Amino acid sequence: MDVRAQVSMMFHLDKCIGCHTCSIACKNIWTDREGTEYMWWNNVETKPGTGYPTQWEDQGKYKGGWEPKGDTIKLRATDKFRGLANIFHQPHLPTIDDYYEPWTYKYKDLFDTEAGDDQPTARPISLITGEYMDINAGPNWDDDLGGSEIYARNDPNLNEGEREVLLEIERLVFFYLPRICNHCLNPACVASCPSGALHKRGEDGIVLLDQNVCRAWRYCISACPYKKTYFNWKTGKSEKCILCFPRIESGQPPACFHSCVGRIRYLGVVLYDAEKIEEYASAPESELIQRQRDMILNPHDPEVIEAAGKSGVHFSMIEAAQKSPVYKFVKEWDMALPLHPEFRTLPMLFYIPPLLPVIGYVEKGNYRLDDEEFFTTLDKARLPMRYLASLFAAGDESRIRSVLEKMLAVRMYRRAQEVDDITPEQVKVLLERTGLTEKECEEIYRLTALPTFEDRFVLPPSHREYQTELAIDDPYTFKAEIGVGGSLNIDDRPHRGL
Repeated sequence: MDVRAQVSMMFHLDKCIGCHTCSIACKNIWTDREGTEYMWWNNVETKPGTGYPTQWEDQGKYKGGWEPKGDTIKLRATDKFRGLANIFHQPHLPTIDDYYEPWTYKYKDLFDTEAGDDQPTARPISLITGEYMDINAGPNWDDDLGGSEIYARNDPNLNEGEREVLLEIERLVFFYLPRICNHCLNPACVASCPSGALHKRGEDGIVLLDQNVCRAWRYCISACPYKKTYFNWKTGKSEKCILCFPRIESGQPPACFHSCVGRIRYLGVVLYDAEKIEEYASAPESELIQRQRDMILNPHDPEVIEAAGKSGVHFSMIEAAQKSPVYKFVKEWDMALPLHPEFRTLPMLFYIPPLLPVIGYVEKGNYRLDDEEFFTTLDKARLPMRYLASLFAAGDESRIRSVLEKMLAVRMYRRAQEVDDITPEQVKVLLERTGLTEKECEEIYRLTALPTFEDRFVLPPSHREYQTELAIDDPYTFKAEIGVGGSLNIDDRPHRGL
């Protein structure tokens, strides 16, 4: 058992208000330089929608992530032979049109235009070419379903029948999906880089990109199925979310977490068994979520604590793992799920799916509110459960149903206490159906609705002086085939920052 510590994250989508404050905080700190105008390391998408870059979920188009190959897995984007053939050409990269051409406005025209009969205007100009341009897209062009006819209708998670009734869905419901780099346990970007510029830090699992080593092959962009690595056209180097590791090292949450208005973001430490990465990433698609959950270890187990110490995990990280809100939601309560687990990168960012209004539904154009069992209305939810399953459960609707039922049970448990229109017998039935106890309902409620800053962010300052003394002679056993460099261990480089 090779126990490692991983800084892990959880987003509670039932609480996201789509204010984009997280995106602006990240943009102002990290991507306000020339060459990064189009980059959004943190972005918030409206679902249904195609997201940013457009249709990033369609791996038939972009070839990101991993795919099964016998008893193991291989990269979709490249291997030793394809990497050599395409080393000067990336056929599956998003284009600037898939992102958007960044722009500003020529405000100077408002002040310097000569007097005349027409009102002067500040026309949009490209931040790349400096030329006048027509604005056709943006990073959140379909925000609040504003571009649903073009974007939401082409959401790859919708089937043909759901596309036909999209306009009806549009009038009723949408939700927000914030995204950052998942800092995966099995990162395709790291495995695909011929230069070895990407690495996963041993002390906290953050995936970083060394720009001194980057040679702009851009395999990392193709291989990342979430498209969270970007190319800086000015410097000729790739860039990505670094999880604000200078803040992490001082015990502070990343900027997007700190600025979150809806308090949807939770950050903590989980312990996992690195020896299981290849085995669990290669599991059948229907088992991927459970395997990833099994890989997360109990931080209270004496054997795990002993093994973690032998692996060089600092005792403060073990203590943080024992108090981690992410561990509770993912492992103890089984309520948080990874985004598109079928990509097989084992992402360390988990989501609680949105419950959305489920008591009401539309029939023949009229809003209905029937007096019926709460759980039966899940099948009449405004957004199809199959859609949520496609996003968070590799199509397994039972997983989504289990989470939504637990969320309903907690709501009814609190309603019985506050409103007194739910009987104790009804609460008992709800708890028996979901397997929750009253104590767990109370803890979930407190951590969801009334969390303090310290409850949501449980992370100790990094002990860099301790980490630099560790011998890096026991790297991960999992090796991945990459473009032109043969087999490259995903943790065999020095654990350095940018």
